[in-house]
Amino acid sequence: QAQLGESGGGLVQAVGSLRLSCVASGRIFSRFAIPWFRQAPGHAREFLASIDNTGRSTFYTESAKGRFTISRDTAKNTVYLQMNSLKPEDTAVYYCNADPQFPLAPDYLGGNYWGQGTQVTVSS
Repeated sequence: QAQLGESGGGLVQAVGSLRLSCVASGRIFSRFAIPWFRQAPGHAREFLASIDNTGRSTFYTESAKGRFTISRDTAKNTVYLQMNSLKPEDTAVYYCNADPQFPLAPDYLGGNYWGQGTQVTVSS
């Protein structure tokens, strides 16, 4: 049974917005921090942002700061990544992840639980 599942990706024009969703199992959502990553073709997976299991703490890397917002809805066991002012270079597969520790390092590689990913394509 999948512990994490992303949705909300798609094709959007530059400067547009998308909101990605990550639905987690109850066990994961209540105990784990949820980070978001992305991976563009030919590039390494990149850490973007994270939110702790209480929702009180968030962390953003420089790639996400200012344009992306991470949040969570306890009633829906869902973490969101709101992405605004999208650029063609944001094109990638976006993944959510789960980690019992709240990650704060920009070079963080991710915990053991991964979703299947959702494709985001930004056209110029």
